[in-house]
Amino acid sequence: MYSITPSELNLVNSKLGMKILLRNKKIDLIKTIERIRYESELKHLQSKLILLQQWVIKNDKKVVLIFEGRDAAGKGGAIRRAIQYLNPRHINVVALDIPSEDEKKQWFFQRYIHQLPKPGEIVFFDRSWYNRAVVEPVNGFCTKKQYNLFMGQVNEFEKMLIDSETHLIKIYFSISKEEQAKRFEEIKDNPLKQWKITPVDLKAQELWNQYTQYKETMFQKTNTDIAPWHIIKADTKTKARLEALSLILETIPFIRNKL
Repeated sequence: MYSITPSELNLVNSKLGMKILLRNKKIDLIKTIERIRYESELKHLQSKLILLQQWVIKNDKKVVLIFEGRDAAGKGGAIRRAIQYLNPRHINVVALDIPSEDEKKQWFFQRYIHQLPKPGEIVFFDRSWYNRAVVEPVNGFCTKKQYNLFMGQVNEFEKMLIDSETHLIKIYFSISKEEQAKRFEEIKDNPLKQWKITPVDLKAQELWNQYTQYKETMFQKTNTDIAPWHIIKADTKTKARLEALSLILETIPFIRNKL
């Protein structure tokens, strides 16, 4: 039998704990305590993100947060938790669709430049220019020449962003092949989420090794001292979300500065 500790009892007896207990018809004490801990830590991190945003606004800072990872890795869910209590007038979530014919003829980075933050703004990229490093070459959406041109320019592009006093954080959500397959099945079985499945998603398992090859090349060539990749193990969604939010707060030194 599971023996509850005094600290766990305090968690269960808290307002949040009682709310979670009443939410479930069948009570699994261990899972309930884990959920209470997760939601309690999440609220704590979200309150700090509010302070971060206030610092960004007051000091005209510019922040770019890149969320990358395989399909169904949990990028969108992490972003939703990050922005849940932020002032929507000073944030932007960018998830660009396929480029238009005009955009295909432009410099590749141009459509992303239009989405970069103004002073006092945080921009979340739910996938970014790194589509060209992995998704596009794997699925034949770009030529070898276009891919090589991107790989030769991206580090300098990011250096220019950072030199112009933009905070840039690159996060990669890493999941296993088995977990991705499980999440795809859950999405297919949920009529409210079936819209999330795209033709590209349907080929993701079949092309797993190709994705891995391009992903590893991306890390090797674009993990720079000034713009490193932060890899988060994302098989457990709740843990990955907390790690991502903590990473953002630890990387941007707003706490050491006065609001």
